[in-house]
Amino acid sequence: MFGIPGKAPVTLTPQAVAQITALMAREGAHGLRLGVKKGGCAGMEYTLDVAAEAGPHDEIVEQDGARVMIAPMAQMFLIGTEIDYEIGLLDSGFRFRNPNVVESCGCGESVKFRED
Repeated sequence: MFGIPGKAPVTLTPQAVAQITALMAREGAHGLRLGVKKGGCAGMEYTLDVAAEAGPHDEIVEQDGARVMIAPMAQMFLIGTEIDYEIGLLDSGFRFRNPNVVESCGCGESVKFRED
């Protein structure tokens, strides 16, 4: 919808691929749906949900068996994003390296996107 023809709007690191394929297998899911919503101290938050099927206007990214479906309203905010999965001493989870982010809150839960 908003992507560059022939180029995936998001990319996945090998760690993200491994986590997504494990979640898909465990949950019997078609993939993970990625979106954004208003919230948090910086203004927007990422959403990531297990999905039984793709929506009619989802942008589907498949990489090495992992499937991410990007909700229509999130597509313009996510172009160029790299999705990673990090395991740390205190927390583990998906991390988004998004070139469209201009600000994030101190806890890292919410972001502000470039407005141009």
